[in-house]
Amino acid sequence: MKNLRYVSLISIVAAVVFAVSFAASGSRQTPHLQKGISVQMAATSNAAEMPQADDENAWVVTVTENGDLYFGVQPVTVDDLMEKMKATPRNRDQNLYIKADARAPFANVMRVLRAGNEVWFQTPVLLTQQRLPATSGAVIPPNGLQVLVGPTPPPGSVATLVEMLNTQQGRPSLRVNGEEISWSALGSILRQHFQKGDDRIILLKAAERLPFGEVVQVIDTCRATGAKVVLDTPGV
Repeated sequence: MKNLRYVSLISIVAAVVFAVSFAASGSRQTPHLQKGISVQMAATSNAAEMPQADDENAWVVTVTENGDLYFGVQPVTVDDLMEKMKATPRNRDQNLYIKADARAPFANVMRVLRAGNEVWFQTPVLLTQQRLPATSGAVIPPNGLQVLVGPTPPPGSVATLVEMLNTQQGRPSLRVNGEEISWSALGSILRQHFQKGDDRIILLKAAERLPFGEVVQVIDTCRATGAKVVLDTPGV
């Protein structure tokens, strides 16, 4: 009888040790993520993993649906953002991450792009959420689409012009090199241009009043073709 009690006690201790070890292991698999401002990010299918966006010293600018700006978790105005960026030390290889609400007007994101360009962030990353299903229990790193900022493509290159125009209702209209196309045809038409030898560079002009999420969808489609995307940003 004593032996039975002794064996049962050992089993209970072993079970407790296993549970504690499993919990500790699980906590190691789920690192503390950088605290930030919650927004409804645009969904994409072709964004790349951006784990550096969760670094403690990452430069993350958040744009809310109603236009509020945050540098990290600090609320700022557009003018404050510029001064904050100039006063904050950064590593040479550091990048600018923009976490904008999909419903925010693209004009509000363009203000951040201009401010970033003033302090030499020429390839910012637009943070997104992936449409792909997440693995249960896995830690999903931030995802994003890297873009170039400027009114023109890099010197010596010829870009394909993609325009997003306001409409009275429904989705924005799309044009490729001045020709109106459907949204579903965008990817195939771009690939046809590239097969003819055109540079894999897209100059994207989007109306400032469009929802940011619509602009991200076009960028996502362009990136799926292997093209770099230059956001036409007047004033840069």
